[in-house]
Amino acid sequence: MTFPFSFLGIFVSSIVLILSQRSLFKFYMYSSAFLLAATSVLVNYYASLHIDFYGAYNTSAFGIELLPRKGPSLWMALIVLQLTFGIGYITLLQIHSIYSQLIILDLLVPVIGLITDLPLHIRETLVFTSSLILILNTVFVLAVKLKWFYYSTRYVYLLVRHMYRIYGLQLLMEDTWKRIRFPDILRVFWLTRITAQATVLMYILRMANETESFFISWDDFWDLICNLIISGCDSTLTVLGMSAVISSVAHYLGLGILAFIGSTEEDDRRLGFVAPVLFFILALQTGLSGLRPEERLIRLSRNMCLLLTAVLHFIHGMTDPVLMSLSASHVSSFRRHFPVLFVSACLFILPVLLSYVLWHHYALNTWLFAVTAFCVELCLKVIVSLTVYTLFMIDGYYNVLWEKLDDYVYYVRSTGNIIEFIFGVVMFGNGAYTMMFESGSKIRACMMCLHAYFNIYLQAKNGWKTFMNRRTAVKKINSLPEIKGSRLQEIDDVCAICYHEFTTSARITPCNHYFHALCLRKWLYIQDTCPMCHQKVYIEDDSKDNANISNNNGFIAPNENENPEEAIREDAAESDRELNEDDSTDCDDDVQRERNGEIQHTGAAAEEFINDDTD
Repeated sequence: MTFPFSFLGIFVSSIVLILSQRSLFKFYMYSSAFLLAATSVLVNYYASLHIDFYGAYNTSAFGIELLPRKGPSLWMALIVLQLTFGIGYITLLQIHSIYSQLIILDLLVPVIGLITDLPLHIRETLVFTSSLILILNTVFVLAVKLKWFYYSTRYVYLLVRHMYRIYGLQLLMEDTWKRIRFPDILRVFWLTRITAQATVLMYILRMANETESFFISWDDFWDLICNLIISGCDSTLTVLGMSAVISSVAHYLGLGILAFIGSTEEDDRRLGFVAPVLFFILALQTGLSGLRPEERLIRLSRNMCLLLTAVLHFIHGMTDPVLMSLSASHVSSFRRHFPVLFVSACLFILPVLLSYVLWHHYALNTWLFAVTAFCVELCLKVIVSLTVYTLFMIDGYYNVLWEKLDDYVYYVRSTGNIIEFIFGVVMFGNGAYTMMFESGSKIRACMMCLHAYFNIYLQAKNGWKTFMNRRTAVKKINSLPEIKGSRLQEIDDVCAICYHEFTTSARITPCNHYFHALCLRKWLYIQDTCPMCHQKVYIEDDSKDNANISNNNGFIAPNENENPEEAIREDAAESDRELNEDDSTDCDDDVQRERNGEIQHTGAAAEEFINDDTD
């Protein structure tokens, strides 16, 4: 029997979902008008048949007396209330004719019968007649507006079908999500519901304690908060509302941290999206809304601890690029460094405090093990970031090329990545144990598969790829010849990559260009070509170690094994050949000019002959 009504409700909700903003506003106007009409009918019925006006107290829900006990005061209150309902009804339905006055009179007829103290059956007839007239008028207005509603719905349906065919389902859902402001609706729903429940619970506590004060004890306040939290996630809809509230809090928290550390990255503004999605997944994974009230509170507190660690990990991802950019750019301003260092210190202290408090109050289980693992992993990440930051700051302080810096940074980050990979494997085992022996579910299985792919497989693949690229680059660098000492001083130039002078050594490419080994290795991480001429960087045999070396400006440094006198004679012979080539080139140029002059004379004579013949 309830299936037709459920289907009708789903159908109407689907239509309302796709309505345009203007049509949706009209729909809410008409719905509010019908709600006012129903409320007016109920007030007339209850006032005419169930209230003793000469002996009743008119008090509010909190026991505060608003009106005197006398009947005329209540009659005046009823008249004002019905006038308010009537004016709101005709305003929302936009009734401007004489019917508006008749509708207000229709609402006041039962009150008039009550004031004149008519018999009970006559008052029942007046209430029934007034309600029937109001219902008929509502049905008539609905029938008049039905044509507009049909065309509006048909237009929106055609528009949605057109958008689906052109842009697809994903963009259609995103447009609908933004148009109806679904998170704002959920947020307002959840806060309104919590406020109403808090009002009712406050009234119950006051009645139970028999006190007139608005202040309650700390124990009662804590019980009130616990009851509100328990009722705030008792269904899937309320969990969505709580997720919307968490989204708003996380969004402004992320914006505040970004403004504090001075970051302008757009990708770091996704905290307001990541936090609610993670909370909702945890709620579905643990079956939060289907638990008993006392178990629901415990499970919610555990989910919030996991969510807190995830938010701290995300904040570390926001601060780490800023920390690295400050250290690499050698910015010496204390005001720029202090906010990032302060946030990093908080990211180290908060997980330690959280782990200490949880281990002090709870026994070891899979949930506590997971939270502790996340906290330890976050502390290690912060240590790695601060260590790399310190290395870069030391490099900038001495202002000398530190060729081992890249190796040290690689060792530190590789250690952190290996530890993070180990924690990912351990957490996968912890989740597998929880799924098999504690609370297995399909959502947990899906999340474990995603964790195994993104946090284990892809991380191992990317780490191995980085290791092989580095190993290949080091092998190529070691295959290139190296110059040191006096040969290095003969080349009066700088590295073409970093523009620093050569102090200890340099590596020579097969195309006779030279660079710092560290700079060239970083370049080879990206591409296997020379930065100057884009030729392949490789060594076929060891005979190239004895080749002459030319700097980036064309200067050739002599080989150590070559006789200096022979080198001088060869240079002189090379100079004579160049001079002879220049002389021969000059002679060739003179001959060419003479030939060009002869051709020009010939051309002029031919032109004069043509002109004479024409005349």
